[in-house]
Amino acid sequence: MPGRFVSIWLCHLRTDWFTRRQPSLQCLPFALALPEHGKMIITAASPSARAEGIHPGIAVADARAMLPGLQVFDDIPQLSDKLLRAFAVQCIRYSPSVTLDPPDGLLLDVSGCPHLWGGEIPYITEICNRFKSWGYAIEAGMADTVGTAWAVARFGQGQQVVESGREREALLTMPPDALRLEPEILERLYKLGLRQAGSFIGMPSMVLRRRFGPSLVQRLQQALGYQEEPILPVQPPTIYQERLPALEPIATITGIEIALQQLLQLLCTRLQQDGKGLRQARFSCYRIDGKTESICIGTNRATHHAHHLFKLFELKLSSIEPALGIDLFILEAQKVEDVSPVQEEIWKGVCGPENTQLSELLDRVAGKFGTSFIQRYLPAEHYWPERSFQPAPSLQEQVSVNWKNDKPRPLRVLPKPEPIEVTSPLPDYPPMFFRYRGTLHSVKKSNGPERIERPWWLDEGPHRDYFMVEDQDGIRFWLFRSGHYAGSNRNIWFIHGFFA
Repeated sequence: MPGRFVSIWLCHLRTDWFTRRQPSLQCLPFALALPEHGKMIITAASPSARAEGIHPGIAVADARAMLPGLQVFDDIPQLSDKLLRAFAVQCIRYSPSVTLDPPDGLLLDVSGCPHLWGGEIPYITEICNRFKSWGYAIEAGMADTVGTAWAVARFGQGQQVVESGREREALLTMPPDALRLEPEILERLYKLGLRQAGSFIGMPSMVLRRRFGPSLVQRLQQALGYQEEPILPVQPPTIYQERLPALEPIATITGIEIALQQLLQLLCTRLQQDGKGLRQARFSCYRIDGKTESICIGTNRATHHAHHLFKLFELKLSSIEPALGIDLFILEAQKVEDVSPVQEEIWKGVCGPENTQLSELLDRVAGKFGTSFIQRYLPAEHYWPERSFQPAPSLQEQVSVNWKNDKPRPLRVLPKPEPIEVTSPLPDYPPMFFRYRGTLHSVKKSNGPERIERPWWLDEGPHRDYFMVEDQDGIRFWLFRSGHYAGSNRNIWFIHGFFA
């Protein structure tokens, strides 16, 4: 099945941009100019200036001699490229594959897209109306080939859509300029009286190549569909992408949520069928005023669980400003990974590092507070508390050492032990009372001591005698006395952690 392409020609791209910023120029002749070899040369002219004979390439002095009231503004280098790139992003609402066609055009691969707008005529009419509402003059053409679409946009004389397979007929009455030929080839064609493509389109390729070179033959074959002409999109479309156009502009958060849920169901169904899971996704909302609102999420592991992904997006939906309304929603999976069948079995398992529900909870926490608030630790082969654990680089990281300490350890360990004031009946007994951060705690239960020697081959210092104690409120602490008892030293006791 042949593809379909649309060529967009922004007839007065740069001058329209100036007119939008200075509406008083709408009916006045004006031009843009840049210095060249010591002279100011016209680079673009408004429609009213062109009607007076002002065209790009002539000197500003000559232009003002022809039209004394001509206003001339300094042109902006690279303005066309910046405008085209901005328009290309907006045209993604009409096709996932849009490429630049400098200096004043765009090319769209619209295969399979027009039916979403009710057919090819409404589709191309919608595109033209959109650009006109932004204040830009536009011509557009649609055909099975890029070359014919380009020719129709610029030389179609009101024709916009070429029926599939009728490219040859559309080109017959057009001038050779419609084939995007080099100036020297055009000059030779006109000298020979070949002023329409129909005058030479039927000639043998060998004759055309010998007389005019390979470029003419290549352009003819591309326009007629005998040679493929690929286009390189400004944003390569992702494999997993879902689009949802709105019949009426959506301006409420409820409408945005419904659109997102529908897209997630479609996308997750495709991912599940292909054995894939999403790691990064972007939800883009195209507003009717030409601006785009986007939010992105990421997950700890690949998933195609639509409800979980919606919860992640929901944390950021309030940042979307619909303004006058959104007429297109696009959801794309920017990064996907294989999902092993084992993951589906673990879904029903107990809570643990491999539990999917735990992973989804961490995704929501990271989406709300940031990834720096989530840390996981694995045991390290040390008895000394500060060295007995190490941060894990990921949720799926496995224990690399066969190390297990059967002694009870607190759920939360302070990064640095804090000194406390202790009342103890005898040196080797647990404390009766201790004061921590101004609060007095009465010890009701205790267990210990557990002596932990410092690893002398790593650093020097006293040993520690640890006690697990419980106060009057049922809170359990991990306390230790540093070194042997010293009667005059009141700061030899420390708190190091808290039990659940």
